[in-house]
Amino acid sequence: MRRRMRHRRALLPAFTVTTLFFAAACSSPAPQAADHRPAAGQEQRIRSAEDPADGADHALTVAAAPTATATATATASPGGSARSARQAHKTTLAVRAYDSHTRRAVISDQPRRNGSPSGSPGPSAGASAAPHRTAVGDVIASAPAPGAPHGLLAKVTEVIGETDRGTEVQTEPATLNALLGDDTAKGDVPVDPSSFTVDKLLPDVRVSWSKTGDVHAGPKGATVPLGSLRLDVSAEVPATGSASASASASVRGFVQVAPQVDFAYGGAGTDAPPGSAYLGVSGDWTSGWAVKGRAAATTGSSPLRIPFAKLHADPVLQVGPVPVVVNLDLTCYFQISADGRVSVDVEQSLKGDFKAGGTFGPAKGWTPVSSSDMSGTPVRASVSTAGSVKTALGAEATVGLYGTVGVTADLAPYLRGEAAGTITAATDGSEPKADGTWGVYGGVDLSGTLRLQLSIFGTPVIQRSIPLGVLHREWKLAGGSLSS
Repeated sequence: MRRRMRHRRALLPAFTVTTLFFAAACSSPAPQAADHRPAAGQEQRIRSAEDPADGADHALTVAAAPTATATATATASPGGSARSARQAHKTTLAVRAYDSHTRRAVISDQPRRNGSPSGSPGPSAGASAAPHRTAVGDVIASAPAPGAPHGLLAKVTEVIGETDRGTEVQTEPATLNALLGDDTAKGDVPVDPSSFTVDKLLPDVRVSWSKTGDVHAGPKGATVPLGSLRLDVSAEVPATGSASASASASVRGFVQVAPQVDFAYGGAGTDAPPGSAYLGVSGDWTSGWAVKGRAAATTGSSPLRIPFAKLHADPVLQVGPVPVVVNLDLTCYFQISADGRVSVDVEQSLKGDFKAGGTFGPAKGWTPVSSSDMSGTPVRASVSTAGSVKTALGAEATVGLYGTVGVTADLAPYLRGEAAGTITAATDGSEPKADGTWGVYGGVDLSGTLRLQLSIFGTPVIQRSIPLGVLHREWKLAGGSLSS
């Protein structure tokens, strides 16, 4: 702190450092996740609550798609009322090109080698493409492909003709119930931390991650748990145009998250809305950050938000034979609001988990889900001069399917410091007298919205965005008196 404060500062003694806990209940009922967290690629099998009338097992496995099948494609074809005629199945067809403006696609056979799809050219059984291998009414689900970087879920409405690359077709958007039918599926799949692309928005941002096989990235000596992604940041808080030159503050800290995608589907047939559905993002969260100095006063009612990194991944879930492409975006940021008067020196570590998403049921339609269970530990806390300041180091996440946004969630752990009272200057040269109280608080805000595009499950269209509702929890880290 550059400016010397002449009055007595209230400090947090080291022996009073404690850990406080809070638990936030779900804002609405949600499908319960498994008590354990599966390793990447581990399958979870969830059976239907009621056995199908025909005695068949229609529960599908949900797993992270292996890298070797990253170009996987599944199709379902019309064929009357027989279930087998419309059941989705893996295919050697692949999307070779797609134009998102015209919704035209080029589809051809993948060459086979030893009975498995291969990207290598060369003659093999079934390698030559027969004309019109796809027909009007076919529903196609594809992993990311040329022209469709977020995957493709489409129905063929017209077979235009053959080209040197394959069969050109006209498509329209399709829904998952056309492929999954009356099957059921449920699973929580971790996202490979190495699959994220990271766009650093500030100069001093470091990225670290680790995965199985002793593979890691990041600064030398960085320790990151398996499956976790960590971002470290250090920055000066920019002053507003009206701030005095003495107003200066800095923020440093890290965010460490192990995100996973939560998916559930309870089928009712290819031509009917599903009996249930769920899409969300959850994960373990660890963060630690410190704020020091006197931040300039923020203008208006909105705090100053500064994104420092944007991340994107397109994990592919293998839901039975169907590749379900999930689009996950994370924007990490720090945020500050202050009155320009209080000087702080605070630091906190935070650990816990979170869940945010939307669940569908025939009776209530789409309803929001949000929960969090975190504990915070003050490392140090000091507040001087009357005033207030609040800082957050959080992340905004969006999760969708095949390039459409379904859920947006904003997780914002924060620190808040405030002091109230008066300071009386002495005329005889002695120390000023302070009379008042001070406190430092930790907390978490979780908010977000459900979007119209969740209708991709085959559910009725959401006519408006549905707020998740603000989940708010706060606890006191330290406090005392300014009396002297």
